[in-house]
Amino acid sequence: MKILFLGDVVGRPGRKIVSDLLPRLVRSLEADMVIANGENAAAGNGLTAETARELYSSGVAVITMGNHTWDKKEIFDFIDSDPHLIRPANYPPGTPGRGWTLYEPKPGKPSVAVVNLMGRVFLHPIECPFRMADALVEEVRKVTPIIIVDFHAEATSEKIAMGWHLDGRVSAVVGTHTHVQTSDERILPQGTAYITDVGMTGPRNSILGIKPEIILRKFLTQLPARFEVAEGEAQINAVLITVDDRTGLAVEICKINRLSN
Repeated sequence: MKILFLGDVVGRPGRKIVSDLLPRLVRSLEADMVIANGENAAAGNGLTAETARELYSSGVAVITMGNHTWDKKEIFDFIDSDPHLIRPANYPPGTPGRGWTLYEPKPGKPSVAVVNLMGRVFLHPIECPFRMADALVEEVRKVTPIIIVDFHAEATSEKIAMGWHLDGRVSAVVGTHTHVQTSDERILPQGTAYITDVGMTGPRNSILGIKPEIILRKFLTQLPARFEVAEGEAQINAVLITVDDRTGLAVEICKINRLSN
């Protein structure tokens, strides 16, 4: 099983490069399914029904979220009815939406479970992601051995800790949120693929997807600023994870990088 995971999709440039390049990328890599973090897909913050449809129509199978899940209020209208849109599972009980989903890529292939968790260091003080991971993994492993975890977190230490915490129990722990692809992709000793941050799918000449002049002004003046998604050349940051269908353990993890034409 080959699973392609796209880093945080940012605004229109991110959605456009996904639309333009993803179908060819899937064919060339022979990927069985695509997962994308979509919490920045609508104008840089949040997700709308329309932007979700754009990602699905481009070939994305499952959309994960993070700390910007609720930024576009219309998400409350469709998050419960979309089976392949997930938000961090460690939000409190009663929160709309779901924290994991099951996807069947192709006939004859095992189902893939995708789990979304969010860190607490420098982010919201929600429930413990490590204890939630323990409970979810025990439940999900009864259904399928192939489990991909999107850990949306700020601190590298917390992300690495989650990788080791779940090593041998899930297929992959993929870090999202910081928008900068790291160079630590590896297979952990018990067979879990890991990377601290898969990176960003969005405008290349930007500061984490935002126009540089806006961020620079904010740093120089310490005044509030309205963020605007940058324009121009776009990039895809992703990882391709190869998983043993029988054991659910990772065989290989490779970084993928593409630029817009």
